[in-house]
Amino acid sequence: MCVCQTMEVGKYGKNATQSGDRGVLLEPFIHQVGGHSSMMRYDDHTVCKPLITREQRFYESLPPEMKEFTPEYKGVVSVCFEGDSDGYINLVAYPYVENEALEQDDMPERDQPRRKHSRRSLHRSSSGTEHREEKPGLASDGTESIQEMKSPRVDLHIHSDVPFQMLDGNSGLSSEKISYNPWSLRCHKQQLSRMRSESKDRKLYKFLLLENVVHHFKFPCVLDLKMGTRQHGDDASEEKAARQMKKCEQSTSATLGVRVCGMQVYQLDTGHYLCRNKYYGRGLSIEGFRNALYQYLHNGLELRKDLFEPVLTKLRSLKAVLERQASYRFYSSSLLIIYDGKDSRAGMRLKQVDSSLPESLQDGSGTEPSSSAQPKVDVRMIDFAHSTFKGFRDDPTVHDGPDVGYVFGLESLINIMEQMREENQ
Repeated sequence: MCVCQTMEVGKYGKNATQSGDRGVLLEPFIHQVGGHSSMMRYDDHTVCKPLITREQRFYESLPPEMKEFTPEYKGVVSVCFEGDSDGYINLVAYPYVENEALEQDDMPERDQPRRKHSRRSLHRSSSGTEHREEKPGLASDGTESIQEMKSPRVDLHIHSDVPFQMLDGNSGLSSEKISYNPWSLRCHKQQLSRMRSESKDRKLYKFLLLENVVHHFKFPCVLDLKMGTRQHGDDASEEKAARQMKKCEQSTSATLGVRVCGMQVYQLDTGHYLCRNKYYGRGLSIEGFRNALYQYLHNGLELRKDLFEPVLTKLRSLKAVLERQASYRFYSSSLLIIYDGKDSRAGMRLKQVDSSLPESLQDGSGTEPSSSAQPKVDVRMIDFAHSTFKGFRDDPTVHDGPDVGYVFGLESLINIMEQMREENQ
């Protein structure tokens, strides 16, 4: 068990630390579709991820006009690893205290953050935390057994009522359905395994607090796109740079400036999410990328043609903003495109589907009063661990002009969507 001094956040109940302090019990973020760091759910509006100092500083230095297209940065918390005698562990967040939290081994920069997170913003409402006291621990053995996931001992209290299914390499549905994106489970268990292996020496970790950008959506459909023609940062070793360049050359990153890094799309006909991961995205041709985008915009009953204009509007606006950011480079950054799988129009179509769907998906809940309302979409840039700009942290390499690789990826995405719109009018 960790020892945390004079900190109290939210309501933690029976899982409080030995010192009597209270913290916020973290859970896997069930809608994580890509990336390698585990995203954790802090509360309905906030997620957190392991802190990398460069990324934290970048969030603190964002130009105002970029903030519309990035998650809101909410500060830093200390995360404590707590285990029990049966090998189950919990992650608990506490207010960050200077020089108390330790960095992880894969974080090359060791300087401590200057910004402390306000205690006030870390408090949860009582209604949001009372349920969390009874959440059991998570298995920490690093395996991904479906049977283990179904065990009552490791069942997540916060989960989706809609099952997720990962498409395998042959495009067939897996036989198992789980209540969170399988990629989020993979990342979470890898994170727990790393932390457990370090638990003898490291007690606290620093995590970034960020806006949960899907919290507005009842059935979030998420497309994670790795943007740009180059993925390695200026500080990458020759070996890592070569490895990243090979990935780009062998994928649509080289030809389009963008590749699929993960996806989940809600299907009205079956009532579950279809999921894809980064390995699927790496193997796509240009036509395969186009087909993946089509699948992302298809709800199992029809192509969501009503999404074209709002998504294109967001992408064009982002492109205009980035073209004005001289010297900025967003190496290895991703772009999230998000829409609701069951908005007003989808709700009307759902009523035409037979009664074999789950009751929770037949009641029309979550639909807007007016079927003519434009669907809500969002476009956000994430992952800035390798980003840079002139004057940032005294980086020795200074780039001229905007990030042409990233802009090229946006242009490709816009062109493909415009063509798809024309073909499906």
